[in-house]
Amino acid sequence: MSNANPVSAEYPPDECLDAAVDALQGRTIAVLTGAGVSTDSGIPDYRGAGAPVRAPMTFQNFMADLDYRKRYWAGSHLGWKRFSAARPNPGHAALVELELAGIVDGIITQNVDGLHLRAGSQRVVDLHGTMDRVRCLTCGQFYARQSIADQITAANPWIDTEEAFELSPDGDVEVRDVQAFVLPECSVCGGVLKPDVVFFGEFVPKEKFAEASALMQSADALLIAGSSLIVNSGIRLLEQASRRKLPIVIVNRGVTKGDNRATVKVDAGTSETLVSLLHRLSK
Repeated sequence: MSNANPVSAEYPPDECLDAAVDALQGRTIAVLTGAGVSTDSGIPDYRGAGAPVRAPMTFQNFMADLDYRKRYWAGSHLGWKRFSAARPNPGHAALVELELAGIVDGIITQNVDGLHLRAGSQRVVDLHGTMDRVRCLTCGQFYARQSIADQITAANPWIDTEEAFELSPDGDVEVRDVQAFVLPECSVCGGVLKPDVVFFGEFVPKEKFAEASALMQSADALLIAGSSLIVNSGIRLLEQASRRKLPIVIVNRGVTKGDNRATVKVDAGTSETLVSLLHRLSK
């Protein structure tokens, strides 16, 4: 973990950690992660304390309005440089070690930053997609994000001198003026390109949710880390665990929509808690 980003010092109370260990000990654990897991890597949370108020891009706006597409792609390009430079933190590393030890069966993530895979996790279901891949909405062709970033820079040489404001959890920033921005296009059909992520107003692909459900079905416990469970996909997975009467441990700073169904709620930093759980569960 020496190469991981530092973490904030917010350790779980001993009694909460003891209860979480009791609930998880000796069980195969499915893990659901949200934006709170990546905050110690420099990627902000949507809803955590101090999170900026923002209106994320909706799929409807992206498709209906050329100016919205320009604004999205200009901001996303600037954010991508910082987003792609983020490094896994000790929380990500702890999950890798728990998987290697056979304690964690896999990770279902609502994050689009790819940090679990970069940390070394093997079984990762990216419910909401990933920012490092781009898809043509017309013909279905996929592209590596870096190739699209190179295309944007070549067509808009001024863009990389723009001042970026606050980075968002989906890798976007606000850009002042996008009228001159030239959109990237599909080199196969000239169609509309979009990062391979689920926008607000879109549904999680059925095959992705089926993959997440299969992971849940093979688990004996559910650990939720860094998610406020506002998004419907997280609640549906929580309900699956609840119906099976699995132990549910939620680790999150602040209230979540699943607190009343948790076996144990740990109100503390995810990185510190995951590292502590690694040490306790792998003994």
